[in-house]
Amino acid sequence: MIPTQKNAAPPFADLLKTDIRAGPGSIVKARLDRRCPPIHLLPVGATGTQHLQIEGQLTSLRTLSIARSPQPKPPSAWLRGALFATALAFLTTAPTPAAANDIKAANFLLDNGMEVVVIPDHRAPIVTHMVWYKVGSADEPPGKSGIAHFFEHLMFKGTANHGAGELDRAVAEVGGSLNAFTSYDYTAFYERVAPSAVEQMMSFEADRMRNLTLTDDVINTERDVVREERRLRVDNNPEALLDEEVVTTLWQSQPYRIPVIGWMHEIEKLDRNDAVAFYDNYGPNNAVLVVAGDIEPEAVKALAEKTYGKVPCGPDLPPRERPSEPVQNTRRTLTLSDGRVSVPIFSRYWVVPSYRTAEPGEAEALDLLARILAGGNRSRLYQELVVKQGIAAAADADFEGTMLDAGKFSIRGWPRGDAELADVEAAVDAEIARIARNGITSDELEKTKNRYIRSFLFAHDEQDSVAGMYGATLATGGNGKDVEEWPDRIRKVTADQVKAVAARYLVSDHSTTGYLLPKEN
Repeated sequence: MIPTQKNAAPPFADLLKTDIRAGPGSIVKARLDRRCPPIHLLPVGATGTQHLQIEGQLTSLRTLSIARSPQPKPPSAWLRGALFATALAFLTTAPTPAAANDIKAANFLLDNGMEVVVIPDHRAPIVTHMVWYKVGSADEPPGKSGIAHFFEHLMFKGTANHGAGELDRAVAEVGGSLNAFTSYDYTAFYERVAPSAVEQMMSFEADRMRNLTLTDDVINTERDVVREERRLRVDNNPEALLDEEVVTTLWQSQPYRIPVIGWMHEIEKLDRNDAVAFYDNYGPNNAVLVVAGDIEPEAVKALAEKTYGKVPCGPDLPPRERPSEPVQNTRRTLTLSDGRVSVPIFSRYWVVPSYRTAEPGEAEALDLLARILAGGNRSRLYQELVVKQGIAAAADADFEGTMLDAGKFSIRGWPRGDAELADVEAAVDAEIARIARNGITSDELEKTKNRYIRSFLFAHDEQDSVAGMYGATLATGGNGKDVEEWPDRIRKVTADQVKAVAARYLVSDHSTTGYLLPKEN
């Protein structure tokens, strides 16, 4: 299956973007070649970038009757696509977005412990049906990296009641789409179908919660698929390779340091016993059902009780307790020179609080700081590096705030023309230092807030964006109010708070930096 658009742990440029958050940060870019609308993400978002790998099937190594639909985008990615299209429409027709407080999400709990959220939206006869499991790569046993992502693949194999590929065919027959993705903190599966097909989708999902056929042949074949995916998406991509190393260096204790897709030498050893043991995480008591679209909560409840409600509660799972990250007091750098690289890139990362771990207002301030730095052609990095100095082709900033534990903040830059990578890096550092020292203006902050909140409101016009916001938030310890009250929390952020988080967290002496360079002859 194919990773998402943002980068994996760090930016796997357009490969493994992990960004799903509801309210929290997403990657924002200041590019020379196009205008990027402001982007809101869901609860990494992840950025999302939380380390999210979306899965589009590698049909060359699978026996599938149909090709997978374009991968569902984890929050931030969903929002990028949705918001860009919406922004263009806004410029020409000035539509009125659905206000956040117009979204009336209902929620309830099944007897077996499964959480259910319903977001009615009757503007089109479509329903997005998502199941989020509260388990991701950061929950893997030591030495079993990649099992979460591997098991996501296995969920598309046959069960005792349905043969392999039967779900794909059922979705195709009604003109729908389906996909799945794995993150540090969750794994999710989704179908987008007509309302009349919702019960059928629930039946399929409930069935594979407990009845997968995990034979040695299935395990061995799918493991080869995952190995090939890693070669394709990481090993053959210099940027992905460096990003993987940078993230591993950034985190000293957290399991976020291990790539979602896993290390090749550990993927090769995954077997049937590992898969059967990991299957315990797929009980209804460890899952969140999110249904958005042309359907009423009462109908969803009746269907959910009829299908998911019959699945026995899974075993009690241990608390999601992980090692805490120590204080970072050093600056670390990594360099990769590769003959396949034509344009050098630098990327810098910091460990920062997430929406779940931050003090009140800090995560929102970090979110806004990312947009002030690189939120489109009005941003500081675009104006200074691209327009005034003309030394950068692009720059981006990313706050991955929808994480169960700590989050991360990153900045990347690409030189332009004869400019040196060191020039871009120095200019980025100077802009961060300027904010940390002098702060930002009230006008700059208000305009950034307005653009960002508008993006959030427009995102509500996309079912999968809304469903992703709620799903990712609930899967990382949040609740529906965290999504619904996010705009108000953003509005309350002050210029002093933005200045404070820049000065406190974006300290170069506590950063991890990667340099991707062309290989000299």
